[in-house]
Amino acid sequence: MANEKTALAVDPYARKVEYILAPPDTFWKRIKFLGPALILAGSIVGSGELIATTTLGAKVGFYALWMIIISCLIKVVIQEELGRYTIGSGETALRAFDHIPGRLHVSWVVWFWIIMTIAVTFQAGGIVGGVGQALHLAWPQLSANWWTVIITAVGIGLTVRGYYGMVERIAVFMVAVFTFITVICAFLVQWTPHAFSLADFVEGLTLKLPKGGAGIAFAVFGITGVGATELVMYPYWAVEKGYARFAGPTEETEAWLERAKGWVRVMHVDIIVAMIVFTIATIAFYILGAAVLHGMEKVPQGYDMVATLSNMYTESIGSWAFYLFLVGAFFVLFSTFFVYIASLARMATDCLKVLRLIDFEDYRARMRWIGFFCIIFPVLYCILYVKLAAPVYMVLIGGVAQASFLPIIGFSALYLRYKRMDKRLLPGRAIDILMWICAVLITIIGVYAVYQKFAG
Repeated sequence: MANEKTALAVDPYARKVEYILAPPDTFWKRIKFLGPALILAGSIVGSGELIATTTLGAKVGFYALWMIIISCLIKVVIQEELGRYTIGSGETALRAFDHIPGRLHVSWVVWFWIIMTIAVTFQAGGIVGGVGQALHLAWPQLSANWWTVIITAVGIGLTVRGYYGMVERIAVFMVAVFTFITVICAFLVQWTPHAFSLADFVEGLTLKLPKGGAGIAFAVFGITGVGATELVMYPYWAVEKGYARFAGPTEETEAWLERAKGWVRVMHVDIIVAMIVFTIATIAFYILGAAVLHGMEKVPQGYDMVATLSNMYTESIGSWAFYLFLVGAFFVLFSTFFVYIASLARMATDCLKVLRLIDFEDYRARMRWIGFFCIIFPVLYCILYVKLAAPVYMVLIGGVAQASFLPIIGFSALYLRYKRMDKRLLPGRAIDILMWICAVLITIIGVYAVYQKFAG
């Protein structure tokens, strides 16, 4: 059995006996192995929260708070099951999806993921454009477009040779910064003319949507919390952290089963801690949008998006907070941009393997392809923003695509649970029930929101 240092310094996707590491047996020891879900938090608390969530709050007030909370809570059940399957099998998300029946060279689910990823490029373009807008407001000597080009180059530089450890450290730092700033501002809004009452909050928990808000709510549901993109991302980061590798190759032994269950328990802590962080941050963003922007009748859009959003801070704690907002906006949006590049590069490389175009097991070749995509994707995002210059709508395009893909992921996870997962690792009855509830709710909310959008 390897010690911790050698187990962490190997090809993360290889499962060999020499990479085995005993799982930590206490909560505080497990904390040391957190990270994959916190990387996702860097993506989650980004475009969905700063742009889409606040835009929804600005349009409809507190009415859709219930959807925001549900969106943050229910999808982690699917995240947990995909992670459990990966620990037991060693398979990444796209390889797992390729087992779903219905094939045209590969499973139809993989093709839908490719379509969703194309739509998400618009969302990522809106994100990097938002970073450019924030920097332009701070340093107007350069246009937003030029700042977007510069930040694209920075993103490439940080990710093109970025291994897991560096990605985790940068993402966790940015999550800590923007969560702290936003929660403080949401708290201080109660000492301003935009203070909200308990009745406002309770009204937001009523299961209804005002007319005209269903379409954007559908997009927000797709982005906030663990979105479809993050659900597919998670198994990759769980693998790179070592959860599957440390369990070792699947064996018909009690020793393997105990190791696998131990790393599943580590994964549970990882997911729960991150869920608490991004749920608090998301609620804080929504409150700022509903309390401040809705009352001012200001909806973020176009080149004025970041300037409009800054009202959430300046109206909460004074005009001096404009630059505090720019710091927060930079970290919020850049964290998503950064995580998107690193994650999508890995998933795109794995997709080439699923399509049987490359040998993913060739470690050097895999890293070259990941580096290639770490250049191509951000350049594409930058071009899209410069050409379209509509960050809110670009983000919502990605949100609608992700929301549409969520039911497919939900029922794919159910298929993997009943048809492919190692029987010894199956979850308990309570998790099974929650999985079905989650899959059904995802489908109902998506269909209802689409119906409301076209009927109203």
